[in-house]
Amino acid sequence: MLVLRRGEDGPAVAEVRSTLTALGLLPSTNGSGDHETLFDEAVEHAVRAFQQQRGLITDGVVGPATYRALRDATYRLGARPLAYLVSAPVSGDDVQTLQERLLELGYDAGRPNGVFGAQTEAALRNFQRDYGLNVDGICGPETLRALRQLSPRARGGSPVLLREQERVRRAGPRLRGKRIVIDPGHGGADTGVTVGDVREADLVWDLARRLEGRMVATGMQALLSRGRDQCPSEPDRANFANEVGADLFLSLHSDANSSPLAQGVASFHFGTEGGSTSTIGETLAGFVQRELAVRTGLRDCHAHRKTWDTLRLTRCPAVRIEIGYLTNHDDRRRLSDPAFRDVVAEGILVAVKRLYLLGENDQPTGTFTFADVLRHELAKAE
Repeated sequence: MLVLRRGEDGPAVAEVRSTLTALGLLPSTNGSGDHETLFDEAVEHAVRAFQQQRGLITDGVVGPATYRALRDATYRLGARPLAYLVSAPVSGDDVQTLQERLLELGYDAGRPNGVFGAQTEAALRNFQRDYGLNVDGICGPETLRALRQLSPRARGGSPVLLREQERVRRAGPRLRGKRIVIDPGHGGADTGVTVGDVREADLVWDLARRLEGRMVATGMQALLSRGRDQCPSEPDRANFANEVGADLFLSLHSDANSSPLAQGVASFHFGTEGGSTSTIGETLAGFVQRELAVRTGLRDCHAHRKTWDTLRLTRCPAVRIEIGYLTNHDDRRRLSDPAFRDVVAEGILVAVKRLYLLGENDQPTGTFTFADVLRHELAKAE
């Protein structure tokens, strides 16, 4: 689709305006005037408000991710039958509501990400089987009635949250055998943030290779989501992690801002304003954030919930790390130093190790070294 921004005019803008009006974010024009097809300042403000609500990049521009989210927001559970379509999975707020309802009833529908996948279908079929319904994997009127009539089995906690925690506990403290997808952002013709001769895609590629080497040395299986001259879409990167059965997904980026004073490191994990979250993703994002802020001295911009596709569509816990602002002179200078990228790679590796240690035999933030990690792995192997 076209990318829509302020000043655009036409039917696509009219569709966006209509959706924003239906969501209560834009006043109705009551069918009068030429403004019905114009992307004006009011539309931009409404788009920004919507993006903020949905955990999207708040830029006031309707690109593919924002358009998908606008479309998904129009669906309410019961407005259409829901089923698993392998070639083109159904998505929408109605799917997320279904997933949350199944989870409340004790059925493992996976992370409530609004995408009707195989795990959601399996949970729905199990529900239908247990309650004597037609086991067709379709959420139609009869199934919907049963879902609404039953009381939740799970209260006072999130079943998805507890399952994620249990998977990490069972995986054990050793890194050997853990499968990690490292996702260097951008690539190919998409250089990302570029300031002078410093290009984000090149920096994160180099950082990814440094992190890959350290992970392999500990016995982990480290896989890169792209080649040096490739730039897969965000859904493709997430699908790659799902297909290889990744335990964790780490996406590496640098940031930019119109103000040259903006600087620091931030981490992101899947989560919605409604409270749905990846608990292990949130935990790992916190570890990464603390390690990098202490080790590098970069400004701590904290960890945040987002619904970006690489976070939303991965079945494993996923974290995106924005390491420095290339539009800030000091951050750019430091990121351009290979020794600094070594420090960042070590900090990320240690954060992953902390995740699997679950608080046991741990050390203060910023003091655990790559040598300590290797020693710990060798000691466990003996």
